[in-house]
Amino acid sequence: YVIIFTALFFSFHSYSQQKEKKIFKDTLDGAFDISKYLLEIHGFLPVVSVITEPALGFGGVLAGIYFIPKEKTADQKFRMPDIAGIGGGYTENGTWFLGGGYAGFWKDDNIRYRGILGYGDINLKYYGNDSDFLASNPVNFSMKSLFFLQQALFRIKDSRFMLGGKYYFGKTRVTAFETSQIPGLNPRDFDLISSGLGVIGEYERLNNILSPSKGFRIQLDYSQSLEFLGSDRNFSKVSFFTLGYIPITDTWNSGFRFESLIASENTPFYALPYINLRGVPSLRYQGQLTVLAETEQFVNVYKRWSIVGFAGLGSTVSSLNEMNFSPIVWNAGTGVRYLIARMLGLQMGFDVARGPEDWAFYITLGSSWLK
Repeated sequence: YVIIFTALFFSFHSYSQQKEKKIFKDTLDGAFDISKYLLEIHGFLPVVSVITEPALGFGGVLAGIYFIPKEKTADQKFRMPDIAGIGGGYTENGTWFLGGGYAGFWKDDNIRYRGILGYGDINLKYYGNDSDFLASNPVNFSMKSLFFLQQALFRIKDSRFMLGGKYYFGKTRVTAFETSQIPGLNPRDFDLISSGLGVIGEYERLNNILSPSKGFRIQLDYSQSLEFLGSDRNFSKVSFFTLGYIPITDTWNSGFRFESLIASENTPFYALPYINLRGVPSLRYQGQLTVLAETEQFVNVYKRWSIVGFAGLGSTVSSLNEMNFSPIVWNAGTGVRYLIARMLGLQMGFDVARGPEDWAFYITLGSSWLK
C-alpha cells in the first residue's frame, strides 16, 4: 500500500508543481484524490505492487493503467472511461509474466469490450485431483503459456441484460515435471493448444463497476475449445457467479459472492477449476466441479477510510461421475481501503488473509471480486 502511494507521489509531484490548481485535492472534502488527473488530464496511473500469492511466493509487479475519458456531452452524465493497461511481474520462485489489456465501454455503455494478450513462465505445485499422497507431497512443475482473448457483450435494448461472446487462444507447454510420480496425467496436457469460443449472459445492476457498494451482478459463461478452430482437443467449461452489495447503514456495507465452475472430463489438469479464495494458493484445491461462497463487510471509519472483514467457504468434486465433495476449504481476513478516485468510485488498499495452511497479503485496486 505504501509502495503504491510512494510511486504515485513521485510520478505526480513534478507535474503538480507546475499547475496552479491542486489537481490531486478533491474540491468537495479537500482529501488526496486522483479523479481530476485521470479524467480531465488523461492521467496515467503507475502501479508498483507486491505479489504474495502463496502458490508463487513473494514478488513484485510494475504496471501502468491509462484511463481514457469519454467526450463530454450536453447532459453532463458521467460515462465510464475506457481503461488500457500494461505490466509485468516476477516472483521469488522464478515465475515471470508480461501482458496488456483493454476494457472498452462503447456506445454509451451498450457495448462492453475486453481484450487481453499475455505470456507467462509460471512455476507452481500440483496437488493432484483427490490424491491424498500429492495433497501432502505436491510436485513442482513449470509451464510456459501464451494467452489471447477477445470478448464483447451487447446490451439488450435499454435493459440491464447483456449477451455476447468471446474467442480465446492459449498455447501451454509444461516442463520440469517428474511424470513418474504422477500417475493418471495425460501426456498430451504437456504441450497443448486450446482455441475456442464462448457464450456469455449477464445481468448487472451495480452502482459502480470498479468498487461497487450497492447492487448485484450475475453471469453465466459457457466456453468450448474446438478442434476445427485449431485446438488440440475438444473440452469445455461452464462458470456461474453472482455477487451483490447491500447497504446496511450509512457506514456499513455488506457484500456476498457465490461462484461455481464445471469442467469436462478431458480438461487439462492445469485448467481444472480450483477454489479461488484469498489465503488459499492457486491450484491447491482442484476438481471437475467447484463451489464457493464468500462475504465481505465494509465499515467506513473515517472520511475516505474503511476497514473490511471477509470470510468464505468452498469445496470441490474431483469427478462428476462420483459427486463426492472434498472437505470444506475456508478463508478469513481483514483489510483497509482508501477512496483514491471519488469520481470513479475507485478504492485502493490491502488485505491480510488466512487459509487452511498459511497467511497471505494482497494489494487491491478496485474490488477484490473484480472480473
